[in-house]
Amino acid sequence: MELFFEPFFPFTCKEKKGFKHSCIIGLGGNIGNVRKRFLRVFRGIKADRRFHVVQTSAILKNPPFGFEEQEDFYNAVMRVQTSLSPRDLLKFLLHTEKRFKRERSFKNAPRTLDLDIIFFDDIKYQHKRLKIPHPYWKERESVVIPLMFIKNLR
Repeated sequence: MELFFEPFFPFTCKEKKGFKHSCIIGLGGNIGNVRKRFLRVFRGIKADRRFHVVQTSAILKNPPFGFEEQEDFYNAVMRVQTSLSPRDLLKFLLHTEKRFKRERSFKNAPRTLDLDIIFFDDIKYQHKRLKIPHPYWKERESVVIPLMFIKNLR
């Protein structure tokens, strides 16, 4: 494992009033220039008026799990404020993955970009397409280590 400190990873900004929710989004990927892609995702979310980026972690390079015959992954987390609902946030994240050419060929397959809702306020939410908090966050160093960079997590 290796940590990378890039422009805006890590990043910290003051919270803003006017947003209803605070959430943690996990970023991952292992195809192409993932670190550059994370910067593009950060800039896109930061420019979107529906969000306010409060913090990001450093970027962690770590080995894959599940399907292990692939390149190492890069992972980070981002704390954002939004007024979107959990389901609308999920739609936004899936659309963003698609814009960055995410393909879902099989479970734990290589990917250009993976965006997950790790936490959304302090809610517990269960739906067939979305579970909050993310059900495996405690088991994944790719989430736990980047979360160490986030202050006032919960």
